[in-house]
Amino acid sequence: MVKAVYPGTFDPVTYGHLDVIRRASVLFDEIIIGVLHNYRKSPLFSVEERVNILKEVTKDIPNIKIKSFEGLSVDFVRDCGAQIIVRGLRAITDFEYELQMAQTNRILEPGIDTMFLTTSLEYAYLSSTTVKEVAYFGEDISKFVPPYVAEQIQNKLKAKKE
Repeated sequence: MVKAVYPGTFDPVTYGHLDVIRRASVLFDEIIIGVLHNYRKSPLFSVEERVNILKEVTKDIPNIKIKSFEGLSVDFVRDCGAQIIVRGLRAITDFEYELQMAQTNRILEPGIDTMFLTTSLEYAYLSSTTVKEVAYFGEDISKFVPPYVAEQIQNKLKAKKE
């Protein structure tokens, strides 16, 4: 059984993330989506909220598990008993950063490989940061995230403004 981990902050999960998740789900027996608690970022959603949102929007994919983690992705992958880290690439700038991380992870844990999936062209421009900014200014984000995610973002932003 080949397990892979797709780590990230997913704040919020976008159609680009879901594209990578769906495509990876047919390549591996099990995909664990690792939701990172990153102490360097101030997320819109808590780790628990991001885990719950991901559970809702991936509930139709049978070989997906969602877990939160802190620390290095490679340690989380090892703890999960996985052999592969899945990373999505949008542009060459992503590749430079992700290649460095993949090489570092390979030195830290030679038994874990990184697999890059290029994001489908229709989502190559998309980032969670862009989604949050567009939503903050009241614009339509329905082309960026599933309806459930858009609703959660709107509710969170409304609560923050009150």
